[in-house]
Amino acid sequence: MTTNLKISLGIGAVVALILALIVAAVVMFGDGRAQTPATDSTARTAPAQFLVREDSHRLSTAADGKVTLVEFLDFECEGCGAVFPHMERIRAEYAGRINLVVRYFPMPGHRNADLAARVAEAAARQGEFEVMYTRLFETQTQWGEASESKEAFFLDLAERAGLDMAAFKRDLDAPATAERVRKDQGDGLALGVQGTPTVFFNGSPLDVEPSYDNLKAKIDAVLRS
Repeated sequence: MTTNLKISLGIGAVVALILALIVAAVVMFGDGRAQTPATDSTARTAPAQFLVREDSHRLSTAADGKVTLVEFLDFECEGCGAVFPHMERIRAEYAGRINLVVRYFPMPGHRNADLAARVAEAAARQGEFEVMYTRLFETQTQWGEASESKEAFFLDLAERAGLDMAAFKRDLDAPATAERVRKDQGDGLALGVQGTPTVFFNGSPLDVEPSYDNLKAKIDAVLRS
């Protein structure tokens, strides 16, 4: 084997390794943007144990369980903020008729995403998840995309919500709260979630954009059947 050939093979191996690492990073972390609707090859039913757990946060519950929406979200994600009013409209219109579940999936590129998830979970420990979920999205433009910690802002949100602040601060920093967020993240990764928002409709990745009209059409089709 010539010296030039050996060098060429060595360079090729390095390039292949770099490309493999880039692909792995994209699969693991994504980019925080809304995902492309699933194709036929990915639109299969996801394992139920990763979609909804006993302690998952439910914003709406239906006795018949004919429709279940599960959203993996990042409170700092602008795409999730854009989807929020659509989900709220669906939640109001189909209250008690569908299951609507939200799961934490903070993206590593967002400075305050993990903190915001822990804020929501600390509020949940006082039975106020829904209140904090709503306020985090309603105020997203005031704290999202910041390069510094917005903990003071979140503490003010909690105080304005009337939470027990001593308990809230304790839960915010508790290892169990961080672990709860990590568990949701782990389920998302097991399901192939790469970015946010990612929505599952009756166990399959949503194959359309999660707009009000698209969600309504899918829900109505199932409820009428």
